[in-house]
Amino acid sequence: MASNKSILAVDLGTSGVKVALITVTGQVLGWESQPLRLILTSDGGTEQAPDEWWQAFMGAAKRLINEQKKNAGSILAVCCSTQGEGTLPVDKNGKPLSNCILWMDMRGADNLKKQLRGLLNINGAALSKVLQFIRLTGGMPSMTGKDPAGHMLYIRDELPAIYEKTHQFLNVLDYMNLRLTGRYTATVDSILTSWVTDNRDPDNIHYDDALIRTLGIDKEKLPEIVSCTTVLGTLLPEVAAELGLDTNVKVVAGSIDNTAAAIGAGAVEDYAMHLYIGTSSWMAAHVPYKKTDITSSLASVPCALPGRYLLTALQATAGGNLTFLRDKVLYHQDELLQEADVPDIFKVLDQIAERVPAGSHGVIYTPWIWGERAPVDDRNVRAGLFNLSLNNNREDIIRAFLEGIAFNTRWMLAPVEKFLKRKVETINIVGGGAQSNVWCQIFADVMNVEIKQADDPICANARGAAWIAAAGLGEINFADIPDLVNFQHSYQPKTINRSIYDERFKIFCSVYKQMKGIYKNLND
Repeated sequence: MASNKSILAVDLGTSGVKVALITVTGQVLGWESQPLRLILTSDGGTEQAPDEWWQAFMGAAKRLINEQKKNAGSILAVCCSTQGEGTLPVDKNGKPLSNCILWMDMRGADNLKKQLRGLLNINGAALSKVLQFIRLTGGMPSMTGKDPAGHMLYIRDELPAIYEKTHQFLNVLDYMNLRLTGRYTATVDSILTSWVTDNRDPDNIHYDDALIRTLGIDKEKLPEIVSCTTVLGTLLPEVAAELGLDTNVKVVAGSIDNTAAAIGAGAVEDYAMHLYIGTSSWMAAHVPYKKTDITSSLASVPCALPGRYLLTALQATAGGNLTFLRDKVLYHQDELLQEADVPDIFKVLDQIAERVPAGSHGVIYTPWIWGERAPVDDRNVRAGLFNLSLNNNREDIIRAFLEGIAFNTRWMLAPVEKFLKRKVETINIVGGGAQSNVWCQIFADVMNVEIKQADDPICANARGAAWIAAAGLGEINFADIPDLVNFQHSYQPKTINRSIYDERFKIFCSVYKQMKGIYKNLND
């Protein structure tokens, strides 16, 4: 392994694009980022403009390459990690026919139920179809409508003119690869939540005609499936020229974010767990078997590692709650605050949270601000602050936000351990939220596990993309990664906080049980 060889790694999330130059051994030489706009439509949709993805990528990439001129010649490939479960219809020329429908968008829920309902239904889907999906894919479409299965049906039924013109439905990753190479492809993980693939052999993921008929989407509108490590080709000449890179620079297919994060966190061995804290959050571990726990919305699904699946438990909104707190409560632009100029508000939140004792003086926050995925799949549930009194202040609320997200992660942990048939004792933590020492300690205390904070945790997805590319090019083996990953700190659970967090966790869970009916009445 030559450490001077590098990958231009792209991490395209919901809130922004990060482009990093990372050696094949995992050293981050530098990175640049650019924010992205979220589009909330009048009919409840959540979208992004694909041209803005590309402009943000090119802007950040050109700045980074200019800063890293001495290392630019060492770039072997470009490889992307992106947000998943987006749906973008493109025409025969690869031009978007609309904005991309994002993973938070639930407009397709009714269309999905209409397509899948039968005489005997589970949550709106015919039992026979549920069993068909689970047997072949390991999971099934989210009846909230949040994944491409629901998105494509929404376009088919509500936007028929766009559906008619659609040459291919692409996920976010697929569109970036199209812009880089001109090829229409999907990876084994980006295609997953279209729920039209037979996943029973992890090394032979392929379309299933019966599933495609069940979903009701035209097969010719679905792209070719490739592995995450497939070399798609070289950069298009015009892209290479604009970036100032050699035309021989390759493009490796890459993966969606949770697949890349598992690689970037160094959790490649069987059952090794990582926790990602970003706009959304998840816990994930590679396993040697395909398995489904329908009651907890858990399944092991295709991933980047040959012969393996990735168990993922997804929390719909994690760090997004802090963004909401910052933008809509603390620094909302109104008459009370005309202009706010805080360079890094999240560091300030850390400082405040650190001086509040465990338990937030009785305040409990439930972080379900945009529905939830696991351990309950409930589109109606919403966030809330409980037990506020005149004795509380916003310091308590700030810490309660951090604790609430940790409580929800602990809620997911029990079904995850049941799925794995073993106790989780150590978790590698990555993502933007993993930069917070205070939050890492809260996770350790609430979950009663060791939390290992990876170096450059904000670059975990990009590092995962770099290692996927390096493996695809034969520069490393996936088995090398545990020896390549570095950690900056390990957080052990504090015994002094054990009883209070155990007590508050029970209350947290009871809030959902007692409030779910009210949430349904308010939001269904």
